[in-house]
Amino acid sequence: MDNLLSRRQTNGGTTALTDWGITSETGRLKEVLVGPIDHFEWRSGNSTSRRHMEAGERYDLNVAKAQYNEMLDVYRETGVNVHFLNAKSEQPYSIYARDSSVMTPWGPIISQMYSPWRQSEWLTVLEFYTKKNIPIFDVVTAGNFEGGDFMLMEPGVVLCGYSGERTNEAGMNQVKGWFEKEGWEFQGIKFDSHFLHMDVQCVMVAEKLAAVCTAVAPDSLLKWLKSKHIDIIDIPYKEAMELGCNIVSLGDERVLIPSDSLTLRDQCNARGLTVFDPDISMITKGGGGVHCMCQALKRD
Repeated sequence: MDNLLSRRQTNGGTTALTDWGITSETGRLKEVLVGPIDHFEWRSGNSTSRRHMEAGERYDLNVAKAQYNEMLDVYRETGVNVHFLNAKSEQPYSIYARDSSVMTPWGPIISQMYSPWRQSEWLTVLEFYTKKNIPIFDVVTAGNFEGGDFMLMEPGVVLCGYSGERTNEAGMNQVKGWFEKEGWEFQGIKFDSHFLHMDVQCVMVAEKLAAVCTAVAPDSLLKWLKSKHIDIIDIPYKEAMELGCNIVSLGDERVLIPSDSLTLRDQCNARGLTVFDPDISMITKGGGGVHCMCQALKRD
């Protein structure tokens, strides 16, 4: 441990946190970090927002705020304590708190953002963790790394996509080395940068169950999911490009799903899961859904 901001033990064996931390994407969600909507607006830095902007659609902040509050009501209704990043006018995409850090069993990792208008978000998220006295596991320094590509699939197993842009191989490999020192399996999957983040194509819904757009997911990902005995709910390409895979497992067989995610909603209902489905379409058209806005801080 030679970094001022790192509690990570160089050779592994870092002690897990007790009040904070997660070991999977599907344990019961207790504490969540959400970005602010105050300065959010659509930017043309991803294929989803460009498509809607080029079609002549217009962003409406008042509608977005109402939808954002509907999403927050779901968290509160389900007993989740919600925390917020500070709003800063120069950080319009900090609403997507998934990306600027990722939580681990040993504390958060501070990301290294790709897009120019997001590169200052590391400071805002570091300020949050400092004020909450949440110790940092480590900080990515070797390359780009964003949380939308990173998932704790189950205890001991990480999936991390990398397109060469928002997460590149150098950033991914640095984090991979940290997890492997702690005895975890870490699977890196290369994908096309058109799809922004891995959580556009694949997100865990419940234990051993994932929402996946098989039409675009790399064959290596599908093969790996099968090897881990993870069942798939297949999401059509058109819905996936409107963030139809981008959902949050609340744990205990409950899921938070955008109302436009019709296939996933129906499939989850058919499997007996409890579905909460607020309309957040004014936000998803900017390129991120409920999973992008959610950084789990504590799961059972």
